[in-house]
Amino acid sequence: MIPLRDVNPTRSTAFVNGGLIIVNILFFFWEVSLGPRLPAALDAIALVPARFWGGGDLAHGVLTIFTSMFLHGGWLHLGGNMLYLWIFGDNIEDRLGHFRYLLFYLACGVAASLAHAIANPASRLPSVGASGAIAGVLGAYLVLFPSARVMTFIPIGFYIALHELPAILVLGLWFAVQLFTGVASLQVTTAQDVGGVAWFAHIGGFVAGVILILLFGRGRRSRQVVPMR
Repeated sequence: MIPLRDVNPTRSTAFVNGGLIIVNILFFFWEVSLGPRLPAALDAIALVPARFWGGGDLAHGVLTIFTSMFLHGGWLHLGGNMLYLWIFGDNIEDRLGHFRYLLFYLACGVAASLAHAIANPASRLPSVGASGAIAGVLGAYLVLFPSARVMTFIPIGFYIALHELPAILVLGLWFAVQLFTGVASLQVTTAQDVGGVAWFAHIGGFVAGVILILLFGRGRRSRQVVPMR
């Protein structure tokens, strides 16, 4: 299932959410401009779990947690992440306010990076992507707006359809897939150092989003959701 848009009006303009999308896109164009120098650059500024836990430069290790949030591995990686952030981030910013939303987003990204590093402590592969921070946004949205309607593209073989589904189904299924696949990925030994999706970054970010929004995000009332006609 691919969400296309939600039906959940906001009271304010999501300046921070839009800014985060722009920054991610600018970082990606910077990556593209590096050409053959990109692998070396990613190795220097992306989170590498084995190096993070290796007892080296702690300040640099912490910095890579933040820089890795704005790096992406390709057009599809960037496009998918920004689509989810565009659809779901504005409502969380509306609920939290601009500054608190930025802190929330970064905190979820930190939690996601740490979850990935804990699950893969020996990995020497650079970890990049906003997915963990965005997973926190999804977790918060599930808590705050479980009944919000999400227009979803559903391709099943030759069957293609658009359906309006509740957020609890769309995002709940998304998290279930991350959790199942993440647990299954633990069967792969760290010695293999296999690249791919950082499942535990998604899991850690989502759980952090749920916890943080329960602690800090219920104080402001949101506009009533209007059903799609």
